[in-house]
Amino acid sequence: MIAIRYFSMKVLSIIILLCAVLSPVSADDARTVVDVWNREVEIPAEVDSIVAVGSMGPRMAAYLGVVDMLAGAELSDINSESARYDYSPVYHDVLADLPPVGRGGGSGENNAYAEEIIMLQPDVIIAGFDEDACDELQRQTGIPVVSIRYRAHGFIDEGFYRSLRIFADVVGAEDRCEEILSYIDGCKADLARRTDGIPDSGKLLAYTGAVTYNGRHGFAFTYVNFPPFVAIGALNAADELAAAQTGDAEAAALASGTAYIGDDGFEIDPEKIIEWDPDIIFLDPGNMDIVNSEYAANPAYFESIRAIEEGNVYSMPSTNSAGPNITYLLMNAYYAGTVLFPDSFSDIDFRGKSSEIMEMMLGRDFFDEMESDGLVYGKLEVGVR
Repeated sequence: MIAIRYFSMKVLSIIILLCAVLSPVSADDARTVVDVWNREVEIPAEVDSIVAVGSMGPRMAAYLGVVDMLAGAELSDINSESARYDYSPVYHDVLADLPPVGRGGGSGENNAYAEEIIMLQPDVIIAGFDEDACDELQRQTGIPVVSIRYRAHGFIDEGFYRSLRIFADVVGAEDRCEEILSYIDGCKADLARRTDGIPDSGKLLAYTGAVTYNGRHGFAFTYVNFPPFVAIGALNAADELAAAQTGDAEAAALASGTAYIGDDGFEIDPEKIIEWDPDIIFLDPGNMDIVNSEYAANPAYFESIRAIEEGNVYSMPSTNSAGPNITYLLMNAYYAGTVLFPDSFSDIDFRGKSSEIMEMMLGRDFFDEMESDGLVYGKLEVGVR
């Protein structure tokens, strides 16, 4: 009986797929959108249901307040609630009740469940996938696939604005989109003005390590064009390697008008950190187990770093988990400001500002859930196991 049922489901999936392929959207009931790869995608004039998969897909649905339009959810959202995804504490209960439509993650590859999506028949699939992966999923399902792939480069750059506006255009959430972007504009202007005019000679040198980027990493994994530092004009020690690290990726994206695909996160020679001699070090608290294991293996190295010996190590909760958490990028920028430029940020109540950001982006304060999941702010002690 199980074999017969499985065979019947497969046949039904094939029939639905054939119907979708043979019955494209009527020209009288369609419109065309251009995604981040400049793919022209024909979608229904009115979109009532969507599947959002891959990097930034579910997250942008949450920011835009259209989670109710989702026909399914990814396993990474269904299986557990985790503050590593900023929208999860707010929307996990809703997402957990939806049928699975993909594995989840930020690789850019096609890890969606084509057959399950065919059974659900959403109007549009919105995917944080690379160009070839989008084409593949569209061939597999016969359903329009619009890419909103976004990789952080600098502080909430135009790539994010474009991706969110494409998503909003598809689902009819333009007003909410502009409300979010206007708020971000205000934060960016506020952050920048606080340190405007401070010469580099008057700034502390900062290093960010143990950065989560395509996985967890140890002390010597850092980031050029680090978004929180860019936001406040901080001196990032690693930025002397920016040109070599990102290469022509930024110029290529600008020239082609497509999404940025460079790698801003990378491993450096640990001796380089000693050479830089940063005044302040920020580490991802979620990777301190790795850092502390490294310390146990070579305590002399860590004890030779001035910032560690002087106790100037602070937390920098990860912003990356299947794409950047924009909520945390904003919070981290304000936090970095309070540490690196205390006089310029003396009026900022960081806890209160965090609440404001979370409520604007996702509708409620979930700071306690962040802390419960280890995304904490404050000083860190290297070597404590």
